[in-house]
Amino acid sequence: MARLKKLSEADHALVTAAVARAEVGTDGEIVTIVTERSDLYRDVALHYAMAAMLLLVAIVALNPAAIESKIAWWSNGWTSEPDLRSLFFALLIGEALLFLAVRYALAWTPLRLALTPRATRSRRVRRLAMQYFKVGAERRTEARVGVLLFLSLDERIAEIVADEAIHKVVPPERWGDAMAALVDKVRVGEPGEGMAAAVAAIGAIIAEHFPKTEGDRNELPDRLIEL
Repeated sequence: MARLKKLSEADHALVTAAVARAEVGTDGEIVTIVTERSDLYRDVALHYAMAAMLLLVAIVALNPAAIESKIAWWSNGWTSEPDLRSLFFALLIGEALLFLAVRYALAWTPLRLALTPRATRSRRVRRLAMQYFKVGAERRTEARVGVLLFLSLDERIAEIVADEAIHKVVPPERWGDAMAALVDKVRVGEPGEGMAAAVAAIGAIIAEHFPKTEGDRNELPDRLIEL
């Protein structure tokens, strides 16, 4: 999976302008955050290494002659029939070497990320998005009308999290068009364009339920936040 480039100054300006335009017709406030990745997934490397060890044990259990032949090869054929101590010692050495090989191979972040199940990546992007929402948008507006658009570049996964007033009247499936607009651009390596398109779609949705009222003020920053 090729990594997406970081957003340029032009991308920042594009998204910031899109937020300002989207908020012209609504009391809603849109916060945009982009991060390089949502997690390091080091536990995934550990899980794969442990699974490799267990797989080796399973292979030996199904075919014990394989490890016996390795011991015979190592001893140049002098050992006619290995004892249990030799078998267990050889198995432990094999497990240790396999664990280290897998663990250090997955120290390379792109490979580790590619082998992480999408469901795991989605959960961790969602978790981080919720954390940022609680800090940067939740209940930060007088009318509880904040929306967070969050994009994790390495995972290529986005989340939309809405404040309680919006959540009550806008079902989750309504954000589908905004997400589709973002994903289409992210796939072709244009995350800034995608964020701007998603912001426009979000603004149109919240304007239906929370149109601009007299006295409304800009309560949250329009600028794109890149972490």
